[in-house]
Amino acid sequence: MAKHNILGKNGEKIAAEYLVKQGYDIRDINWRNGRYEIDIVATQGKYLVIVEVKTRQSDIFGLPEDAINDKKIRHLIDAADSYIKQTDLPFDIRFDIVSIICKENSYEIEHIQDAFYPPIQSKKYGY
Repeated sequence: MAKHNILGKNGEKIAAEYLVKQGYDIRDINWRNGRYEIDIVATQGKYLVIVEVKTRQSDIFGLPEDAINDKKIRHLIDAADSYIKQTDLPFDIRFDIVSIICKENSYEIEHIQDAFYPPIQSKKYGY
């Protein structure tokens, strides 16, 4: 496995452990359906939380969460739609980001709740 893939997997493990400590229930890690992938699916109270995890070794090129652009957001929204249709869960949905910077023997973690909202207009759905 490539070094950046190992870093990403470690970041997802750190994020899942962090979320559990914060009272979240983890439903899935690395959920996949066709071309869709969600790093972590969790629940917290009345929310189904779709979590994108971004892990970096430093912030020299910007913060990890800065790598989430509009295209990635649209892809996550479509993935969440696929997950909801597949599981038919009765939750409100929220999109969070867990940003991790791994240092030699430690890490910095930032949890951004409600990091973005699905747009009202969507080309995919014709409105």
